[in-house]
Amino acid sequence: MKATTVKVEGELLRELERLKPARQSLAAYVRTVLEREIQRRRMVEAGQRYADFVHESPEEASWLEEWDRADLAEPPTRRRR
Repeated sequence: MKATTVKVEGELLRELERLKPARQSLAAYVRTVLEREIQRRRMVEAGQRYADFVHESPEEASWLEEWDRADLAEPPTRRRR
């Protein structure tokens, strides 16, 4: 696996040191920040793909509208057998 060193200095370094948890190393904190950003971008992309899918699929759009109308505050009624 390829390893990369990134030089962080000045105001950015001071801000990272200020923001990171006291018990976490700077490298671990930066790695966590980068992983979260990657995950955030993946989720944005997935959300956009789903929005496109709903736009192109009348059946999914109809199901989603039905879900939006559902009363989630009350427990569902049980059907008798």
